[in-house]
Amino acid sequence: MSDTYHHGNLREALIEAGIRIINERGEDALSLRKVASACDVSHAAPYAHFKDKDELIEAIKESVTEQLMGELIDAVHSAEDSENAIVGMGKRYVSFFRSNPDYFKFLFGRQNITAHLKIESKTDDDYPPFVLLKETYLKYLKESGIKKNRKDQEIELVKIWASAHGLAAIACMSGVIPSFDWDEMLEGDELLR
Repeated sequence: MSDTYHHGNLREALIEAGIRIINERGEDALSLRKVASACDVSHAAPYAHFKDKDELIEAIKESVTEQLMGELIDAVHSAEDSENAIVGMGKRYVSFFRSNPDYFKFLFGRQNITAHLKIESKTDDDYPPFVLLKETYLKYLKESGIKKNRKDQEIELVKIWASAHGLAAIACMSGVIPSFDWDEMLEGDELLR
């Protein structure tokens, strides 16, 4: 079979093919055989990298999360302060999933995402975008000199995440037809501020 992954890393090519299949046909259509075919390699080739479909799905989950984290980290680094970083993260979050609606369905429809809402909680299994949001929010409170008890901090943190997550969910719905342009609205402060 020909080398359609251009002498690159077959594992990464299989992950990208898996993402394309999920984007085009949904997660139920994914199989190691289909990603092999999409990469134009033997049906046995994916088994050198993934023992089964579940392992491929976990690798796709990690890849999508890394892509999202890249966007969110860039938003934090390009912001003038933590308040604008939070707004920028929200805008990038919505924009990322709006551009990749099947990633949203993939991550939040069937995958196990763990987010410890307790402010003082630090665990290895926390969803990285939520950890970054929590850290940025705590930095915002410190920079602003705002004092809140833990419960109020957690409630406000949930509201911030819910705003971006809810907008992303709406933006990913195929039956939602807004009278506005999403990109224009995300450039301004009307949706997230």
